[in-house]
Amino acid sequence: MTTPTDPAMEAVWRTHRTRVLGALLRRHGDARDCEDAAQDALLAAAEQWPRDGLPDDPGAWLVRVASRRLIDRVRSDGARKAREEVAVREEDALHRGVLMTHEPEPVTVPDDVVEMMLRCCHPVLSPSSRVALTLRAVGGLTTRQIAAGFLVPEATMAQRISRARATLAAGGATFGAPDPTELPERRAAVRHVVSLVFTEGHQRSSGDTVVDRAFVEEALRLARVLHEACPEDPENAGLLALLLLTAARTPARTDAAGDLVPLDQQDRRLWDQALIHEGVHLLEVCLPRGGVGQFQLQAAVAAVHAEAASAQDTDWPQVLALYRLLDAVAPSAATTVALATATAEVEGAVAGLVVLDGIQDPRWHRVHVVRGHLLARAGDLDGARRSWAEAAKLTRSIREQRHLNGLIEELDR
Repeated sequence: MTTPTDPAMEAVWRTHRTRVLGALLRRHGDARDCEDAAQDALLAAAEQWPRDGLPDDPGAWLVRVASRRLIDRVRSDGARKAREEVAVREEDALHRGVLMTHEPEPVTVPDDVVEMMLRCCHPVLSPSSRVALTLRAVGGLTTRQIAAGFLVPEATMAQRISRARATLAAGGATFGAPDPTELPERRAAVRHVVSLVFTEGHQRSSGDTVVDRAFVEEALRLARVLHEACPEDPENAGLLALLLLTAARTPARTDAAGDLVPLDQQDRRLWDQALIHEGVHLLEVCLPRGGVGQFQLQAAVAAVHAEAASAQDTDWPQVLALYRLLDAVAPSAATTVALATATAEVEGAVAGLVVLDGIQDPRWHRVHVVRGHLLARAGDLDGARRSWAEAAKLTRSIREQRHLNGLIEELDR
């Protein structure tokens, strides 16, 4: 046994979270019960591991303790008497050692993560609820992080996740293996899950760092698994290409002090050319297949940026055309912000501001960030100052707050 540290605990939990939840969900269909039992096991680990040391097989330890907690939960709920028999059988199996240290898992961890995501993306839920619930149950994101990805208040997201769980429970939905006819729809939801995990890693929504490499690497790994499992789906290739091309910029996204470096100021010599080549190759293979979807279009934009030797060499008319296609295929606030930026580069800042005015909800800080840049370019420095100040108030990222306050200080000089 080794003595765990807090970062070690976090790393262990990220590694084994899906294995624990998967083991519970295979035996018990209620997602809330399983999540609560898994959380109980983590709390037990936080109490015992610093005292007793890290177990030789932390994952099996967590599965064993979580299974016991789940049995206790099922037995203590009088409204679930129908599940008593299942609980008794599980306890018998536990005493026989079925859930002990060397419990066999039917699939490897990488495939298991995708499998659990596919199971969580249940068709009785709305598309957004599938993604939100899966991010919470399997993706490892907090409710606050998920809310940031969906551009909604944290309380709204908490209610959405709670309603999703209630819908599953009311419909008697289980997390069994998906029907093959449901797989395309479920894969589409999983792609969004992986994309949002990557986004949280590439641009943290809160905290004192810009990048969370663990989330970035996990999202890349999951995107590879999706693509390898179904290579004929061009959107799987598009997702992987998008993540590769975006992750290629990571070495240049922060300076020596860890502060944010905007895309147009990055040292492109630091970009990972191997990732760029892989991403571009994937696009060259999948785009000619037809049926171009949102991830392929986003990847195509990333490829235009990646292939420009400098910010000034960016083919903005092509970027604008791609974002207009994306706006037609998958309209969203994020697409509108990107479209406004591209429009400003081609048609001027005022035209970009007109596009940006199409966003009705002003609570997303990125809207104010871009508005500030466009107002500054249009000569409205007071408006730019107000927009950046509002953005700094709305974001929970300390590094982004620092960057925005620096922009305001430059205007005041």
